[in-house]
Amino acid sequence: MKFPTFIVWALAASTNVTAQTWPTKPVRVIVTFAPGGSSDIVARLVAIPLQSELGQSIIVDNKPGAGGTIGAAEAANAAADGYTLLLSNSAPISISPAMQDEPRYDPVKAFTHAAYIGSVANVFVVHPSVPAKNMAELIAWMKAEKNPVNYGSGGIGSIGHLVGETMKKDYGLRMEHVGYKGSSPMHNDLLSGTIKLAIDTLPQNVPFIKDGKLRAIAVTSPARAPMAPDVPSVQELGQKKLVAENFLGISGPAGLPREVVARIHAANKKALADPKVAQRLAELGVQSRDMTPEQFTAFVADQVRTFQAPVKASGAKL
Repeated sequence: MKFPTFIVWALAASTNVTAQTWPTKPVRVIVTFAPGGSSDIVARLVAIPLQSELGQSIIVDNKPGAGGTIGAAEAANAAADGYTLLLSNSAPISISPAMQDEPRYDPVKAFTHAAYIGSVANVFVVHPSVPAKNMAELIAWMKAEKNPVNYGSGGIGSIGHLVGETMKKDYGLRMEHVGYKGSSPMHNDLLSGTIKLAIDTLPQNVPFIKDGKLRAIAVTSPARAPMAPDVPSVQELGQKKLVAENFLGISGPAGLPREVVARIHAANKKALADPKVAQRLAELGVQSRDMTPEQFTAFVADQVRTFQAPVKASGAKL
C-alpha cells in the first residue's frame, strides 16, 4: 500500500520531532526479575545518573516470570518512542526464547539493542575434597569417576546449566545436572559435599573461595575477572566454547529512532564513567566495557547463536 506523500512526510516529521525532544516525560525501564536481584540492583544503580543526564525520571518496573519473557515481551510490543525500555540480560534474550516451542519474540529482530552495561562471569567451583586444582585435572577427575558427576547450578536453563551441557558434549564427560532454585540452596549442598562441582555466577562464590571452603577452577569470561584475578579464564585455557557471560544492557522495541538510541548510549556511557557507579558495579562482579549500539547488537546475536545448541541439548522448557 502506498501512502500519499503528505502522510509519509508527516510521519517522518513526527518521528524526527520525537527523537529530537526525547525525553519529555518519565522513561520506564522493565526489569525481568523481582526486586533485589542483580538485574534489579544494576537497573536502579544506573537509573540515578541516567536521570541526571536525560533530565527525566527513570521508573524501574519489575515484571518477573517465565524466564524473563513476560517483561521482555511487554518491552518488545511497546511503542518504539523510547519511553519503554528493557534492562536486557542473558535470560530473556539469549536463553529463554530457545526454551519455548513458540517464542513470544525474536531476541534480535524484536528489539533495538542500544547500550551495553556489562557482564558477570560464571565460575567452575569444586568442593575441597575434589583433587583437581585446574581445568585439565578437573576433566581428568571426571573421566576417572565410576559414576556420572553431579554438577549444580542456579537453575534449569541457567548459564551454568548450559555451560555444563556444552562441556559434557565437547569432552565426552558423564555429567548430570542438578538444578536448584537459586545459588543459596545449591551452596548448601556444595559446601557439605553432597555435590562436588558447580557452575555458578562468580560474585556469590567469592567469599567461599577466599575462605577456602570452595576451590575455583576457572571463570567463563573471555578474560580474568577483577574480583578473582588469580582464577584463569576458560578462553586463556583454550576452551573458547565454554565462554559464557550473564550480560546486562539497555534495549528497546525494534525501530527506536536513531537519535534516541544515540542519547541512550551516550547517557549510559557517562553513567558508567561515574566513579561511584563503576565501583559498585565492580563490587557486583559486573565487568563493563564500551560498545557501540551496533557492537552490542552483534554481541547479542552472537550470544543467541551460541546458546541455541546447549539449550536444546539441556531439554529445558518454559
